[in-house]
Amino acid sequence: MQRIITAAIAAALLGAAPALAQEAHSWEVEDEFGNVTFALENAIIGAGLVVDHTSHTGDMLERTRADVGSDKVIFTHADIYSFCSATVSRAVMEINPANVQYCPYTVFAYETPDRPGVITVGFRDYPEGEMDQVEELLGGIVAEALMLEE
Repeated sequence: MQRIITAAIAAALLGAAPALAQEAHSWEVEDEFGNVTFALENAIIGAGLVVDHTSHTGDMLERTRADVGSDKVIFTHADIYSFCSATVSRAVMEINPANVQYCPYTVFAYETPDRPGVITVGFRDYPEGEMDQVEELLGGIVAEALMLEE
């Protein structure tokens, strides 16, 4: 897999706001979507976690496109993986029980029709401080899946 750093990560490194509408950590890789999602699922499992749910968001949006009166194809592929870590979840929820709102954690992968073969993988930005452990977990999973050097 060839790795490309995205505008969102470059902006974050430079201290600017990420390019995504809601802040997220994201990376781009040139590969086939199936290869990237296979690596992502394996990285989640390799971290000792279980994928609770895979949301095939791209398929749903395409399937319902005409029903909602749209002719725009948003994604070629888009999946969201949901999972939880008993260890990390307990740690952040012992700090603040309200952190339950962030569980399960998710990692997304998508490809757009205007950039075939470029897969974006990432996860949402969590509040600084007590949720840093979650971002470390998710960052490690993405790094493993995309073969990034941490």
